[in-house]
Amino acid sequence: MTRRYAIVGLGHRAQLYIDALSGEWSDTGRIVAFCDTNRTRMAYHNSRIPAPVPVFHPDRYAEVLALADAVVITTVDARHADYVCAALDAGVDVIVEKPLTVDAEGCRRIAAAAEHGTARLIVTFNYRYSPRNSAVRQLLADDRIGRVTSVHFEWLLDTIHGADYFRRWHREKVNSGGLLVHKSTHHFDLVNWWLGSHPESVFAQAGLRFYGPAGSPRPERSHGAPGLGADPFLLDMTADPRLKALYLDAEHEDGYIRDRDVFGAGIDIDDTMSVLVSYADRTTMTYSLTAYSPWEGYRVAFNGTRGRIELEVCEREWTPPHGAVDPSALADTGGFERLTVQEHWQKAEEVPIVNGDGGHGGGDRLLLDDVFRGPGDDPLARQAGYRDGIRSVLTGVAADRSARTGLPVKLSDLM
Repeated sequence: MTRRYAIVGLGHRAQLYIDALSGEWSDTGRIVAFCDTNRTRMAYHNSRIPAPVPVFHPDRYAEVLALADAVVITTVDARHADYVCAALDAGVDVIVEKPLTVDAEGCRRIAAAAEHGTARLIVTFNYRYSPRNSAVRQLLADDRIGRVTSVHFEWLLDTIHGADYFRRWHREKVNSGGLLVHKSTHHFDLVNWWLGSHPESVFAQAGLRFYGPAGSPRPERSHGAPGLGADPFLLDMTADPRLKALYLDAEHEDGYIRDRDVFGAGIDIDDTMSVLVSYADRTTMTYSLTAYSPWEGYRVAFNGTRGRIELEVCEREWTPPHGAVDPSALADTGGFERLTVQEHWQKAEEVPIVNGDGGHGGGDRLLLDDVFRGPGDDPLARQAGYRDGIRSVLTGVAADRSARTGLPVKLSDLM
């Protein structure tokens, strides 16, 4: 008997799960309901699936839960805790996009609901499934460099990807928790998973240095009219049929504008962040996130008692002009990945990375298998639960608090 799934939040991210359950993973379950504040977005997704399903406003969420065995939650981050807790309390399994929630109070509520109920909760940390990140986990599990003593992790978002967080609802911390929660949650979880440890204390500095009113202010587009012109930071949603259908054509219902000015007023999240983290196993990490780089990718290095592991990833070598959203415009922007391990008194060894088909080097397929078919016997333990979600969120919450107060923050104080 296939499971019944409801999709809660019908924006961009929902498409991964809708397409999976309408295609390759249709044998594992079927979609029985959509739930969103915006009927236009629900109608768009209903038009894409073989058999349209009933649609519900969030004030009818109890009816949605009565129809489903599991809910897939892809809403605005700040709403995650409400939907997660209600589902767990009703005995309905939960699949939730990262971040699990945006603050310590949400973490406490979710922990209580998860521990007192019987329903399962999966947090979809897709970066764990990327072959290059799995290869790092394997090297550490094989003890190639001995006990890890320190980690250096630098993540760069370019002026396509990074800028987009400052156009959307993410630009307000009340919605996203800021990039230290919304985006860095991915990265903090990777380190927790790689090390098999958990963070204990955090010190951070952060600020808005590039985007926002102090950058290069210009008039916002008028409501309902696309932002056209030679400015590389303006996004023309009419150039992408999916963005147009999901957002531009849906503005009349809720007033949500997807293509705000990245240099406009109202932005209160940071774009430049530096974090120092101490772990229970005495490892330390230096971490930085920059949201306005000319290229996109990351570098992570592990120092150990017997050597060093380095992973360098370039996802885009340069950013095309005019903020192009057409995927064909990004086809020739380059990219590479390189993983090396070097033991003391030995030459560096380049480790092959075997990628598969699909997004994130085939990692998305592995994630969807775990979500819809179950993790099976995974020696890398990639499926993440609520404790993993909480630890990654609290690292970001602690970093944000430290940056505001100038003081180190213990994660135990937050819970």
